[in-house]
Amino acid sequence: MKRPINYILAIVASFGLLSCEGFLEEDPATLTTQAELSSPEAARALVTSIYANVNVVVTGSGGWGGNTLSLLEFMTGKADGVAQTEGFRFNQLTYDSQSFYIDTYWSQLYQGILRCNVAIEQLPRYTSLTQAQLNDYLAEARTMRAFYYFYLVRMYGDVPKISEPVKALAEVNTSRSPVKEIYDDIILPDLLFAEGSGLPWRRPNGEVSKGFIKSLLADVYLTYAGHPVNGGQSAYVESARRSKEVVDLKGATFDLFDEYTDMIQPANKNSGEFIFQVQFDKINRNNPLTPVCLPTFAGISVYSNEFGGLVPRFEFIDSYESGDKRAEEKQFFISEYNGQQLGGRYIYKWFDKVAIDQDARSELNFTIYRLADVMLMYAEASNRAEGGPNALALQCVNDIRERAELAPISGMGVDAFEQEVWNQRYFELCYEGKLWFDMLRTRKVRNDLTKAYDDFVGHRNVFNATFAEKQLRFPIPLREIDVNAALTQNPGF
Repeated sequence: MKRPINYILAIVASFGLLSCEGFLEEDPATLTTQAELSSPEAARALVTSIYANVNVVVTGSGGWGGNTLSLLEFMTGKADGVAQTEGFRFNQLTYDSQSFYIDTYWSQLYQGILRCNVAIEQLPRYTSLTQAQLNDYLAEARTMRAFYYFYLVRMYGDVPKISEPVKALAEVNTSRSPVKEIYDDIILPDLLFAEGSGLPWRRPNGEVSKGFIKSLLADVYLTYAGHPVNGGQSAYVESARRSKEVVDLKGATFDLFDEYTDMIQPANKNSGEFIFQVQFDKINRNNPLTPVCLPTFAGISVYSNEFGGLVPRFEFIDSYESGDKRAEEKQFFISEYNGQQLGGRYIYKWFDKVAIDQDARSELNFTIYRLADVMLMYAEASNRAEGGPNALALQCVNDIRERAELAPISGMGVDAFEQEVWNQRYFELCYEGKLWFDMLRTRKVRNDLTKAYDDFVGHRNVFNATFAEKQLRFPIPLREIDVNAALTQNPGF
């Protein structure tokens, strides 16, 4: 059934979907109230709406100098935040269901799911779309829905399963479904559908691509293989298969940057090593991490606020292997700028020099997946799938070590190689929102003082707080439980 465009614009506007979110090339404002819902412009505008919440992984939250990324990094025990009014609660593991960040993720992820559900339901009604166009648009929407749910189940465990637009008040009060059910009924089917689409392997505008679909699917299967689902051998096989498809394009579609500092050049966004990123620009939406990661009130930038909100722990940096280039000055970390000593070491991964020196408007993207991450996924998954590292798995790890100016490895068994892969994930992907999820799926934590792997439950962090079973899942936000009688709280909260 055709409906006038003002109908769909009313739906879109009611959810704030017409704000510029960095992915948009088309301009929804050019659509007229006389246009039909079946118009291709309206269909594209609807698809664009699914990206509105992707920046939930890196957005201002939790008070002055707060950012949603801080939650995941504070929990690892590898980061601190001198400007955080409640950062100590996560470092010391005294947070509860009303603490900063807990409800920001929940609400933003479900808003993203809502947008995807609307798109998935409405897109088949657009008669002007070819079947190939429809499949590609649905692939985008279903990939992003899987992405939002993937964060939810890893963070909160069992969550409400909402796969259609909410149309009645009674549908709001939904009980929690088991983690495995969310994977089996939504996340995996969505991604398996999407990988059959005709989307290109890379899209310069940052929208869903085949490279992102395969990377996300590899990550999902690797996580599914571990805790809490414990999918085991078959999941490792599927993860290795998808990650290998990406790795096989190394040197063609994707490639490691020669220098780590290539990652903080705005000209390199959505290219080279980068597979999928949160989009930022000078005009519409700036990267909030640049000022968040600057030392507090150091006076080294034109930013009105230098927050010191996310700061690496010295124990973590000091645990890098001797000679590792990543730990050297102005690689992953910085301790001096323009001749001024900063009084410590700070994260350099979002140090946008133009923004810092000139306009306080960082356009660096935030990376969700890059090639190094997928190479390490392949190394870990194939090692478990095949009972030892194959030649490609070794090459993946050694390519990452070579860029870090470390000697190659060889002759390792299954367990030793796995720990080496985990080490490289720690040191390569630090402060990119990865380590906490690795800890949850492996139930292991690298002890920065002993350099050994502790069991998750019982690990004591550098703040002298000990992980318990309750730390395996965040609490359900209290305000959600207050308005939804069908929700139950996670144990310990």
